[in-house]
Amino acid sequence: MRSDSAGASTRLVWHLREQGVGFSVGMPIDAHLREAILAQPEPAWTPAVDADGQPRDGAQVCELTGWIDLHTWPVGTRVICRREDAHPGAQLRFTDHDGHRFQVFLTDQPDPDLAGLELRHRQRARVEDRIRAAKATGLANLPFDLWRRNAVWLELVLMAQDLTVWAQVLLLDGALAVAEPKTLRYRLWHVAARIVRHARRTILRLQRSWPWAAELAKAFTRLRALPLRC
Repeated sequence: MRSDSAGASTRLVWHLREQGVGFSVGMPIDAHLREAILAQPEPAWTPAVDADGQPRDGAQVCELTGWIDLHTWPVGTRVICRREDAHPGAQLRFTDHDGHRFQVFLTDQPDPDLAGLELRHRQRARVEDRIRAAKATGLANLPFDLWRRNAVWLELVLMAQDLTVWAQVLLLDGALAVAEPKTLRYRLWHVAARIVRHARRTILRLQRSWPWAAELAKAFTRLRALPLRC
């Protein structure tokens, strides 16, 4: 389970430990943590890596586990910090130092590869894409005045998002496989078509002039070819 600093709760991570689930959660940087970061000698920092395994320019990681009081956290909890050169024009915060931006996270994973652990934690940012897609699918506003009605609305939005994601994974290629919901609605979901029946067959007739008619027909072909599981 990966989370930003909103998940830095001992109650949450102890629950995860009881369920046998590992965790990697962001940690707010306070004065004590900042002192620990600044106390690290330069040789303690090792290069961070990008998704392709190559060194990430201007970014390094180090472990702070022995410098932070972790007695309230599950046994095996570690503290790992990434520092990175600030992007041009970025506004530094009071916790930043010497032109570096710092991010700290807690994890119970024993892997000695700090760069790999930091990369896996950083890749949680893809959740932001899902949140944006959910807002474009109906989550931008909760339309009702009662909690239970909005709860049903939320479930419907999540169901629609699940269907969209699985359709992209199983049925679509190229740009459509990673397209935003608005694009999919315009190009595929809302395409005008006719359903006709002939010789006990149901036939979907698409407009050949539609630029993405071939992609939609291919998606239907793949859908029909999927194995059924009960």
